[in-house]
Amino acid sequence: MRQDGGKHRTSTPRRGRWSQAEQARLKQLYGLRDDASIARELNRPVASVRRMAEKLFPLGRKSGPWGATEAMDLKRYLGATTPETIARILGRSLQEVNEKIIELGRIKRGGPWIREEVAEFKRIYGTRTDEDLSKIFGRPEEEVRKFATKLALAKDKAFLRKLQGESSTKMPRWSRKELELLERDYPTKSNLDIARDLGRSVKSVVSKAHHLGLKKSTERLRDMGRENVSLRYRDR
Repeated sequence: MRQDGGKHRTSTPRRGRWSQAEQARLKQLYGLRDDASIARELNRPVASVRRMAEKLFPLGRKSGPWGATEAMDLKRYLGATTPETIARILGRSLQEVNEKIIELGRIKRGGPWIREEVAEFKRIYGTRTDEDLSKIFGRPEEEVRKFATKLALAKDKAFLRKLQGESSTKMPRWSRKELELLERDYPTKSNLDIARDLGRSVKSVVSKAHHLGLKKSTERLRDMGRENVSLRYRDR
């Protein structure tokens, strides 16, 4: 169906039998994205998505001690969705899930962050509370906050809106001086160093640089490649 003289196209949500590919994609997304978002991607009604999720993830399939893989799966979903949805995905009772979450809150460790932890921390920091991150990584909340500051990370605007409302996402405008510094330093300096100089997040720096069409120099890209290789060998 066309609207506005053919400029826009709307698609009627699909109904009927789900394909294996659709079911596989739903398994990948469920619990990590909201039902409405999944429905849009799969072009299915939200009610259909929920019915299929109930079929793919029947409640109460497991009981007894938690395995290491299950605990990792719990951490993967923790903070991204509700305990009720996690219970459905893992096939555990809600009580078992809540008890395991409480247990994770008691586990705290120190020591350096390994490369895999750092990569995962950067990936999910913007969409999790510090309390949930503390449970996921087994670190005190204060350490989570300090590490995020060190890496110049910030919470995603959509995540803050969901938690605190629209006013929480208002960010200070870039000044002319900040823009001049970004244009001068972006080609040759790391995004983290620029973020620290400006008191902004790495994500903000990258977004503004992209908006301005800025690029890293060939030499800087070469250095970044060497740094990544060095980190991999160091971790080994």
